[in-house]
Amino acid sequence: MNIAKRALAALAALLVAIPALAQEINFGIITTDKAAALRSMWEPFINDMQKETGLKINAFYATDYTGVIEAQRFNKVQVAWYGNKSAIEAVDRANGEVFAQFIDLHGTPGYYSYIITHRDSGITSLDDMFRKAKGLSYGTEDPQSTSGTLVPGFYVFAQRGLEVKDVFKISRPASHGVNLLAVLNKQVDVAANNSEELDKLKSKDPAKRDEVRILWTSPLIPRDPLVWRKDLPEDAKAKIRKFVLGYGKDDREKEVLKNMLQIAGFKESTNAQLIPIRQLELAKDRKKIESDANLSPAERLAKLGEIDARLAQLEKAK
Repeated sequence: MNIAKRALAALAALLVAIPALAQEINFGIITTDKAAALRSMWEPFINDMQKETGLKINAFYATDYTGVIEAQRFNKVQVAWYGNKSAIEAVDRANGEVFAQFIDLHGTPGYYSYIITHRDSGITSLDDMFRKAKGLSYGTEDPQSTSGTLVPGFYVFAQRGLEVKDVFKISRPASHGVNLLAVLNKQVDVAANNSEELDKLKSKDPAKRDEVRILWTSPLIPRDPLVWRKDLPEDAKAKIRKFVLGYGKDDREKEVLKNMLQIAGFKESTNAQLIPIRQLELAKDRKKIESDANLSPAERLAKLGEIDARLAQLEKAK
């Protein structure tokens, strides 16, 4: 009888443990800066999320956007921070769904992509950069980066019928933080970057920020989204949503968010926020097709028709 009771107790303990295990959440974070710096910036937020939700929250740091996307695709990551371009991949390939969006410290609905140089570089404008490009090194970004690759790739290069790899003497891929440091240390002549990184630098070291010259500023880019897997249990979603949308209510939490990403908090969002970036991707593809000399007129017309049809669908979905 005692053996039976012990067996039932063990089974009950096992059944209690099973749903607890299901509530473990891996939170994907893209490494726009050195991993150690990111951990110190994100750790308070992750700890607060764990405390407030009662879920086991593990930070998952990856060296590039693709690492987080693939981890979410295979359910090794359940919630993640992305740029808009990488969020499209997560939604399309990793069962992802946008549920929140950053709120800027200044209340603006977006941020900006930049092309930057050191103030002592002798490069004074975008036209000047292109004139000297064959002798310059360029700090490019992760292929999945919105502000580092997609936006400047379209507005700065594709609009001129160019690709980055064909323009400069050397192109060096790196993260936002590494590229900014490389410009400051005069290790690259020009680089892609964004207003988030320069705002962080200004708050920490205004004198260093003054050493950076902005050669080009993009149109406004929607603020970064948070994406969860659609198959995350609904109770876990409810807890995470409540925590995220309510975070930033006191001075300590505001300081945590400011140190993390120069943001004030989060607002509710959906996959619809990705539509402008999808349109930008298609516009970039359209430019390439228009200038592709290897296509016959019929092939070009067919491909352009496909893209125009997809653009029209996106316009209706707004």
